[in-house]
Amino acid sequence: MGFFMSFHERLKQKMEEKGVTPAALARAASVSPVAAGKWVHGESEPKAAKLKLIADFLGVTDDWLLTGKGSPSKLDNNIDLSEKIPLEGRPIPVISWVAAGSLSSIETVLKDTEIDEWLPPNKDCGKSGYGLKVTGMSMSPYFLPDDRIYVNPEVQTFDLQTGDLVIIACYGETEATFKKLIIEGDNKYLQPLNPNWPEQIIKLSEDCRLVGKVVGLYRKI
Repeated sequence: MGFFMSFHERLKQKMEEKGVTPAALARAASVSPVAAGKWVHGESEPKAAKLKLIADFLGVTDDWLLTGKGSPSKLDNNIDLSEKIPLEGRPIPVISWVAAGSLSSIETVLKDTEIDEWLPPNKDCGKSGYGLKVTGMSMSPYFLPDDRIYVNPEVQTFDLQTGDLVIIACYGETEATFKKLIIEGDNKYLQPLNPNWPEQIIKLSEDCRLVGKVVGLYRKI
């Protein structure tokens, strides 16, 4: 049926099935609500990079979303179970949010913390990378409670860009926080990925510091 529908009809169909609003679509594709509205109403179509973001967000293939060809599901027979994926590198320790927000260096934290859980290796974590257990719903639907995230504490502030997922600690707070970073000139803001979260924009003050950049997700199934 999808083959006989237009792009915006397939887009609207999947948005309605998943309860996705135009605002949430704009946030997922990192575009303005106006641009997302034009896609939804058939006034324009996204370029390849944005199309992939939309397809991933809706859980469909970008080819189906654009042309209607093939199966919309991303669960095609695309996994060769005969090949084992080697895990190279060191296991990644999972620490607490309190430990992550500590003023101590991560080396000291890891040395003084009794580790009860380890994640599979992730080369993007760097030499001192660690894991955190997601709590709360502020980063849903992409990150859910009990998910684990990989954090690279070696990333520098000047290496960051808008859209990066970061761990931030602020003076006076006992725990670090996990949000999307927005940079506008000299100002930096934090934003949850959950479009229904009450506090959508949080301006960072000079009392806040970068703890690390989130570089991966680990979810038990």
